[in-house]
Amino acid sequence: MAVTDFFAGEITTELIKHLLLIVKKSTLCRSSAENLIDSINGLLPIIQEIKQTGVELPQIRQTQLDDFSKLLRDGYELAGKVVNSGRWNMYRNLQLARKMERLEKRVARFMQVTMQAHVLADVHHVRFNMEQRFDVLEHRLKAIKIGVDDGSGGGGGGGGCLGEAVKRMEEDEKWFEDSFVNLGAGIELGKRKVKEMLMGEQDRGVFEICGIGGSGKTTLAKEICKDDQVKSYFKDKIFFFTVSQSPNVEQLRKMIWEKISGCNLHGYGYGEMLPQWNLQYQWNTKSASPVLLILDDVWSASVLEPLIFKIPGCKILVVSRIKFPPSIIDCIYDLELLREDEAMSLLCHFAFGHNSFPRGFSQKLVKEIVDECEGLPLALKVIGSSLKGKPEMFWISAKNRLSRCQPVCESHELQLLERMKLSVDCLPEKVRECFLDLGAFPEDKRIPLDVLINMWVELHDIDEEEAFHILVELSDKNLLNLVKDARAGDMYTSYYEISVFQHDVLRDLAIQMSNRDDINQRKRLVMPRRDISFPREWERNVDEPFHARVISVHTDEMREMDWFRMDCPKAEVLILNFASSEYFLPPFLENMPKLRALIIINYSAGNAVLHNMSVFSHLTNLRSLWFEKISITHLSDSTNPLNNLRKISLVLCDMKNSLDESDVDLPGLFPQLSEFTMDHCINFNKLPSSICRLQKLNSLSITNCDSLYELPSDLGELQTLQVLRIYACPHLKRLPPGIGHLVKLKYLDISQCVGLRCLPEAIGCCRNLEKIDMRECPQIDSLPSALSFLESLRCVICDDEVFCQWKDVEKAVPGLCVQVAEECYTLDWLSQ
Repeated sequence: MAVTDFFAGEITTELIKHLLLIVKKSTLCRSSAENLIDSINGLLPIIQEIKQTGVELPQIRQTQLDDFSKLLRDGYELAGKVVNSGRWNMYRNLQLARKMERLEKRVARFMQVTMQAHVLADVHHVRFNMEQRFDVLEHRLKAIKIGVDDGSGGGGGGGGCLGEAVKRMEEDEKWFEDSFVNLGAGIELGKRKVKEMLMGEQDRGVFEICGIGGSGKTTLAKEICKDDQVKSYFKDKIFFFTVSQSPNVEQLRKMIWEKISGCNLHGYGYGEMLPQWNLQYQWNTKSASPVLLILDDVWSASVLEPLIFKIPGCKILVVSRIKFPPSIIDCIYDLELLREDEAMSLLCHFAFGHNSFPRGFSQKLVKEIVDECEGLPLALKVIGSSLKGKPEMFWISAKNRLSRCQPVCESHELQLLERMKLSVDCLPEKVRECFLDLGAFPEDKRIPLDVLINMWVELHDIDEEEAFHILVELSDKNLLNLVKDARAGDMYTSYYEISVFQHDVLRDLAIQMSNRDDINQRKRLVMPRRDISFPREWERNVDEPFHARVISVHTDEMREMDWFRMDCPKAEVLILNFASSEYFLPPFLENMPKLRALIIINYSAGNAVLHNMSVFSHLTNLRSLWFEKISITHLSDSTNPLNNLRKISLVLCDMKNSLDESDVDLPGLFPQLSEFTMDHCINFNKLPSSICRLQKLNSLSITNCDSLYELPSDLGELQTLQVLRIYACPHLKRLPPGIGHLVKLKYLDISQCVGLRCLPEAIGCCRNLEKIDMRECPQIDSLPSALSFLESLRCVICDDEVFCQWKDVEKAVPGLCVQVAEECYTLDWLSQ
């Protein structure tokens, strides 16, 4: 590409447009964008002068300019990602900010070396005495190219039973997915047929994978996404959405349109004309860029039809248990169940650890169990896991119980639940009860591990260690899935870095098993699907008390008149799931004297304002509180303390500057608070100084909060604090010197605090400090000498820049292990 050809195009103009948008939108990238605009604007007139001369450049110089044109093209793509990045994805924004800084440095280097603006103009008029300068330029450009991808290597690692369980599950899931599409000709045929449908000659169409629950529809659809031919055909423009039984169709419709069109739809309501004039693609049959949209777990035509956009080049793959009519679907593939040999291989893997039965074990018995599973992958996986390590007599009993179920077919999915119920019935009582608790959470949504562990601790009289062991057992039985980011697994990990997912068939099983008693006598009172109002069945039975210990509500907006009175004397856990901008808390909270855990999760696009907050004055036994995507206002207005509250978790909340109030008395409101967590919260600049008077605070975790500028100067008054996590807070510039008074501090996490300039010398007084995580702190280039006094320090995770200095500390501190961090984080759970 000639330099004149490149700059004759509009790439630089479009880049500047993106940069101007970044200046308006992104705080983290604003400075880099402004500097890039100045550099590029200064360069363009000189390039124009070169174009007007019409003189060809020598090959070596042309190559150098080609490299620079590629740099600007990469910059255009990077700027587009910054513009389209959501504000909640803090870590992604931090990564993009660092890439923008590197881009700025590379452009600045290009401008500062021999190829300065006047030299670029003169090269076409004065040809003598320039070879030496361009040799220097070539050297500098190579240095830039070498240094651009200086990612850190090494690894930190987790440990413990939970980390091992996650690792085992990841390995099993990978084996299951790989084996599912490679077990035999039938499965491979299905994959080939779906690919033929999608890559056919039609420029658009709606196609379907249909099959019974647990047959592997979603697994096949995900394998289609990963197929190299499919990715190449659609040029990686493949978008996967889970719809579920109770979706917010309007919100989902907007999300889909934003993905396939590349434009934001702020201010457009359901049914409004979509802004065709704002598209980044030219929608016509000749130039349309192909797009694959996968809609998983669709339950009704009324939900599906608004999500179908008939755009040239856009093909839609629907995954459902229901066959939709030809008026909606162009072509259907009925997923075949596994053949006998395929089913045998799958069950043996989960029961014996390899793809065949062991020598001496009854082949006939294994085949009878396989036959009862009727070729259903999920049933084979769950039942095989439940039989792992069991003697033949146990297998015989299982076979007899399975044989009492009717044959499984599309119209008899209840029999699938009956088959898998066997795996739950053989669990120990507490483990079985914990499995049944999972039905209280919405389908196809992540379950924050912090919520789940707190819930089990409060309900089943167990400690956290036992709760983790139960989680591992359920994971090993394939009754739930664990998903983590790369940081999770060690003893100091915050639970929300690990999430629990459950197959909707297994959730249906948990709900079915919980609903066998009369409604007033059930241990769990659950709304299985989102609805606009309370279930009529509940309302018809309000004359008698509900004895449920767990109550789960899933609605849209609820106003005061939408609730009815319920007497819930035994309720210990209340889960309120909703999707709206306002929500009136249920008045029957006053009739829950034993309530110990309250979980409030808002699934709408924005934060919600809660009304009827006065009910908190009745929650005298509340121990754990989880707010997600809630607007928090006027903490100082709360006059009734929650004397038993131990844990507060605020996730994706808008603090409305409520923490900046000088009169916030946290010890007065929460005198027994031991754990305080804020993740992805906005609109607060600092923590109130009163937090330092929480005499029982054991863990303080402020993560992914870009508005936090400083920590209280008297932080050292927290004499019981053991865990301090200030992770991904980019505007925090220093730690208070008082940190040296945290005599019980064991773990300090300051990773991804990109604005942090140094560690205070006083940190050497934290004699019980065992672990420091300071990965991706680019401005910390020197360490205090007092670190050598940390005699309890055992683990440090850092970047290459300070690794050598830490190695010097390692020599002075016996038992210290210094590790270089891996850049391997993800916040995919935010999209769930």
